[in-house]
Amino acid sequence: MNFQLKGQYLPPKEKAKLKAEFSRELSNILNWWQQNMLDEQNGGFYGQIDGHGQLHPQADKGCILNTRMLWTFAAAANALAHKPYRRLAERAYQYITRFFWDELEGGVIWSVNYEGHLSNTQKQIYAQAFAIYALVEFYQLTGMDKVLQQASEIYWLIEKYSFDRKKNGYLTAFDRSWGAMDDIRLSEKDANEAKIMNTHLHLLEAYTNFYKVIPSAALESSLRNLIQLFLDHFYNPVTGSLHIYFNDDWEPKGENISFGHDIEASWLLWESAEVLKDNLLLKKVQRISIQMAEAVLENAVDEDGAIFYEADPQGIKDSDKHWWPQAEAVVGFFNAWQLSGERKFLDAAIASWSFIKNHLMDAEKGEWFWRTDRNRNPILSEDKAGPWKAPYHNSRMCLEMLKRLNTIR
Repeated sequence: MNFQLKGQYLPPKEKAKLKAEFSRELSNILNWWQQNMLDEQNGGFYGQIDGHGQLHPQADKGCILNTRMLWTFAAAANALAHKPYRRLAERAYQYITRFFWDELEGGVIWSVNYEGHLSNTQKQIYAQAFAIYALVEFYQLTGMDKVLQQASEIYWLIEKYSFDRKKNGYLTAFDRSWGAMDDIRLSEKDANEAKIMNTHLHLLEAYTNFYKVIPSAALESSLRNLIQLFLDHFYNPVTGSLHIYFNDDWEPKGENISFGHDIEASWLLWESAEVLKDNLLLKKVQRISIQMAEAVLENAVDEDGAIFYEADPQGIKDSDKHWWPQAEAVVGFFNAWQLSGERKFLDAAIASWSFIKNHLMDAEKGEWFWRTDRNRNPILSEDKAGPWKAPYHNSRMCLEMLKRLNTIR
């Protein structure tokens, strides 16, 4: 592969400052989860700490939270060779395999109650993707063949039940025995549509991580197809953003724009194309990745450096500043700078990071607020930790930025 990145130099002081900040924040995040979320009575991790910092020890425990915990601590242990992080990854793995792993039907279920009893047994493909993502990372940490076999088993279940062999793409959700369901929404906020961008995005992420470890022909085919689905269906060249929902026949449903997903996809697509080492594909994805970052920069960035949450063709629909789009903006804009060499993207990444430091980090109680309003006031009605609030987006931002900063001059 002879593809040359364009943004490759930062002044030594600027680079050193950023590395120190991301390293410190990574430690802060992981230590908060270690200190606040270990359920010593029932095992694993608690299911919820609300936005006011109140622990809810009897909250259900979600698969997304737990697989993201496994990925986070395994990735941190892989990057830092830190034994306490390894032990936390092992704790997460043991809980997942004991309580979320479906020995009867295969794959992982959606949630259990605080004692580990079944709560919601549906098979969301989104959750299966995160299980693969986490298991592969844990395999890289431990070298355990069983872990790799579990990731492979889920991969083949997805390909068997979710992949649409007639019309392409992946169907959203199934019941416990992989049968059809009427309500396949990922969450209450989502539309009840057959094919959704978010599920495909995290399949892309999971399959990329898997391919890095085991570059099989089957995975290569799946990964190439997923990238092509984004280029052919999800990416809208008119707006530079992603369509979110489709019916079974690939007809777009709705016109909302999710800025966080757009900027996240801009770098995840590039990462996926990179592992395939195909220069023609890299050039195609490079162009679209930059266009997506450009669209977010032009349409979503407020004067304080944060990105708004959502828009539609009439303009900004939700001007709140949620934690995860800001984390993805740091990486996405930095990636666009590396691909294009345009300083505006680097400035946007640094501005996003400044917003996080000044307005999302909770200096009093730790971790990050879920979101602020447009005027940067924290909104405490949503979790500090919960089914959808894990140390995945913010710790991954730190790990990704440290890796990228170490590879540039």
